[in-house]
Amino acid sequence: MIAKIKQLLEEVETLKAANAEELEALRIKYLSKKGAINDLMADFRNVAAEQKKEVGMRLNELKTKAQDRITALKEQFESQDNGCSEMDLTRSAYPVKLGTRHPLSIVRNEIIDIFGRLGFSIAEGPEIEDDWHVFSALNFAEDHPARDMQDTFFIESHPDILLRTHTSSVQTRVMEVSQPPIRIICPGRVYRNEAISYRAHCFFHQVEALYVDKNVSFTDLKQVLLLFAKEMFGADTKIRLRPSYFPFTEPSAEMDISCNICGGKGCPFCKHTGWVEILGCGMVDPNVLESNGIDSKIYSGYALGMGIERITNLKYQVKDLRMFSENDTRFLKEFEAAN
Repeated sequence: MIAKIKQLLEEVETLKAANAEELEALRIKYLSKKGAINDLMADFRNVAAEQKKEVGMRLNELKTKAQDRITALKEQFESQDNGCSEMDLTRSAYPVKLGTRHPLSIVRNEIIDIFGRLGFSIAEGPEIEDDWHVFSALNFAEDHPARDMQDTFFIESHPDILLRTHTSSVQTRVMEVSQPPIRIICPGRVYRNEAISYRAHCFFHQVEALYVDKNVSFTDLKQVLLLFAKEMFGADTKIRLRPSYFPFTEPSAEMDISCNICGGKGCPFCKHTGWVEILGCGMVDPNVLESNGIDSKIYSGYALGMGIERITNLKYQVKDLRMFSENDTRFLKEFEAAN
C-alpha cells in the first residue's frame, strides 16, 4: 500500500491542467468519493496494526498535497479568467484545512452500515427518560442495583425522571407503538454515575439492536453476531458466547471475539487469553414483550448491545477513554485517514 501511495504522490506533485475541464477531471480522478485516494482510505482497515500509523501519515500527506495542488491550479485559472493579478482580499490568509470525523462517529457509522445491510433501521429516543422506559418495561425488579443512585443520574425534583443508562429505552418506546416485525438499531449517548478515569466515564455511547418476529431463535442471533464480528474486525475473526444474565433477556450471553491485536495467541490487551469481550446479547424475555404490548406466545426476538468506545478501542487501540471527550486536535488528526 505504501508503494501505491508513493506512486500517487509523485503523480499529484506534477499535476497539470490546460483548462478548467481538465482540472475537474483531475479532481474527480484523485479526490472524489470514487477517486484513487478515497479507495486507498477505504482499504486502510485492512492494513496491519503495526503499519497503521505510518500508512495513516502517508495517506494524510497524499490527501493534503492533492488538495493543495488542485486548489493552486484552480486559483491560477480564476486569476486568468479575471484578467488581472490583483490580490483578492476576501480570500482566507491561509488554506483552510478540512476537518475530520470523530473516531466514535467513524465506528458508529460503520456499525450502522453493517446492520443496515442486514435490514435494520435506525431508531432514536430522548436522553432524559422516565423510569418505565429505562427500567420497569425491561423487567428490572424494584430493588435492582441499577436503580440505585450510585449508578443512575436521577432528576432531584422528579425521582421518576433520569438520564438513560442504556439505549434499551429506545427499544421499549418502539415496541409499545409498533407491532412485529421489528428490526431496529438504537445508537446514542448514555449516562452512568461512575468516577472518570482512563477506563471509565460518566457518559459513553452505545449501539443496541432488536429483532422481534415470529420464530426468531438464538441461532438467528448467533449468525448475526458472527457476521458483524467478521465485517468489523476481519474475516478471520472468531467468536464465542458465554452464559450471562440481563433482566431483559433470557437466555443471555456475553460475546467474545478472538483478539485482533495478537490474533488469539495472547497479549497484554486480552490478558493473555486470546479473547476480548465486546457485547452482551440474548433472547428477549417474554415479560418484556408482554409489558410492551406484544404477544409472547406468537412472537419472539433477540437483543444485543455494545459500547462504541469499546469497539473503537479494539480497532484503534486508544488506551485512555478520556481522549474521546477532550477534543485534543492532535488526537483527532490521527483519524483523518479513516474518514
